[in-house]
Amino acid sequence: MAYADHSQGSSRTISIVIVALIHAVLGYAFVTGLGMKYVKKAAEQLNVIDVKEEPPPPDEEPPPPPPEQPVEPPPVVAPPPIVRTPAPAPPIQTVRTPPPVFNPVPVAAPPPPPPAPPPPPVAASRAKPRGNPGGWLTDADYPSRAQREERSGTAGFRLDIGPDGRVTNCTITSSTGHPDLDEATCRLLPRRARFTPAKGSDGNEMPDTYTGRITWRLPE
Repeated sequence: MAYADHSQGSSRTISIVIVALIHAVLGYAFVTGLGMKYVKKAAEQLNVIDVKEEPPPPDEEPPPPPPEQPVEPPPVVAPPPIVRTPAPAPPIQTVRTPPPVFNPVPVAAPPPPPPAPPPPPVAASRAKPRGNPGGWLTDADYPSRAQREERSGTAGFRLDIGPDGRVTNCTITSSTGHPDLDEATCRLLPRRARFTPAKGSDGNEMPDTYTGRITWRLPE
């Protein structure tokens, strides 16, 4: 269609130009009055081109419609699960318990402390042994088993003396290393030892202590 329109337009333009030239020549001839015959001859000899319009091309048949394609049904989508929101728990009510009421019980005042005991009397004179302490034990007192095993040693002792000058208790302060020798020491001394009782500042007899050492030697 574009090519046919272009050919028809060119033919018409040529015809219009030729006709315009003829009119220009005729006008010039009329104005000048010269060469009228030449103009007529030229007009007779001039062949007018008759341009025939080309018939339009036949209309193209529209393409056949495409075959109908089967339309697939949309996929079935499962509905989302139903989410059930649990109901909020009821608010916890705080029960305030009133503080217990304590009835004060009258407490009896403690009794006054007993009076302090009087200070012990100060010994004006210490207890003194009667006789020679070395004679309190003899070779005959030596334990027979220790003698057979030839065991010996020195025992330190402390004697508690009553107001009458008698020994009330014996304590080993340093051992001989042999239990039978220590036992013989505290068993015999309370029987053998005698003391002049100690006297306090008030002139009365009073208890006292006496410390000493005794050595057990094997008899020769």
